[in-house]
Amino acid sequence: MKVINKDQVKLDQIKVLIRLDLNVPLDKGEITDTNRIDKIIPTLKFLLSKKAKLILISHVGRPKGKWIKELSLSPICENISLKLNENVRLINEDVLTLNKNEIFKNSKESLVMLENIRFYIEEEENNPKFAQHLADLGDIYVNEAFSCSHRAHASVTEITKYLPCYAGIQLNSEVEALKKITSNVLKPITCIMGGSKISTKINVIKNLIPKFNNIIVVGGMANNILKFKGFNIGKSIYEKNCNDIVEQIFSLAKTNKCEIVYPKDVAIGKNLNDLSKIKNLDEIENDDLILDIGLKTINNIKSIIQKSKTILWNGPAGYFENENFAKGSYEIAKEISKSTKSENIYSVVGGGDTVALINKFNLYKDFNFVSTAGGAFLEFLEGKELPGIKSLN
Repeated sequence: MKVINKDQVKLDQIKVLIRLDLNVPLDKGEITDTNRIDKIIPTLKFLLSKKAKLILISHVGRPKGKWIKELSLSPICENISLKLNENVRLINEDVLTLNKNEIFKNSKESLVMLENIRFYIEEEENNPKFAQHLADLGDIYVNEAFSCSHRAHASVTEITKYLPCYAGIQLNSEVEALKKITSNVLKPITCIMGGSKISTKINVIKNLIPKFNNIIVVGGMANNILKFKGFNIGKSIYEKNCNDIVEQIFSLAKTNKCEIVYPKDVAIGKNLNDLSKIKNLDEIENDDLILDIGLKTINNIKSIIQKSKTILWNGPAGYFENENFAKGSYEIAKEISKSTKSENIYSVVGGGDTVALINKFNLYKDFNFVSTAGGAFLEFLEGKELPGIKSLN
């Protein structure tokens, strides 16, 4: 695929339609996490430095084709304006009434933003006429929304049929980073997989097992493995009817000589607000909640990280919202951070909870690549072809 900063593209006074994912959390009109905005600022600065005129396209929330004041992009406009020290004008008019030659009010204006693109039902319907009208507003199209690229929506896929299209700087970085853990792999390679539901990540795990040396399962997912292995997990969360899934994982891992690593000991509490107590697997009582990994497990994971060349981390090791059960996640983050900074490993981190916890520990900048994509990140790891990437190709 062509990349906007790598291929020779005439940009001076060119109208660039750029699809972003600025779906940031809002609380009464205030942005509570700016990660997704911060990541696209370099692309905007690059395009502005080339004297391009930018038409920003994004969405927030799930308005389902209705105009909802609380889901306006207005606060995001203001945030981008501050970060770029440039005025970003939000266009409130119906996009279907806009004309390419009138979209910029004067020759000095360089940045405008269309109102929430999901205010239009045609967006999620991938409507060809809607996509063509959007395309008619610009000269070229740039996809800088990897996290939306698993959606066949009008401003992501259909639009690419009607004008020259390019990958954005950030989108290209995301694809290149994920290739390093799926195809261009430096081994030994280890995946640390957490989260609550093993069924939602079974296809990811099955796709990674033939390529990975170690799959470390932590968090709520590990409870299914412990139960499968015959250990009492007390009143801990787990998924019912998942024994077949766990059996598939171990069988596939054995065939591909991939080590499946699960907790050797755990940190328990009687409730989510309790203090942490370390227990061996044979000491768990019926009223115990497994809420983190224990010290033996932490040390084992650290040892595996130290022997690896590539690390993929998706999902916390425990209930990190309570600091008493954040030790496992913190120690994993710290070890990956240390090995990354010493250039012993290439590290990729993804998933909303994982990004939240490395932000909490102020370690966000200590990894080679941090993905803010959710579904697109997991679908890429499953080996699926993402519609937004396919259309760029």
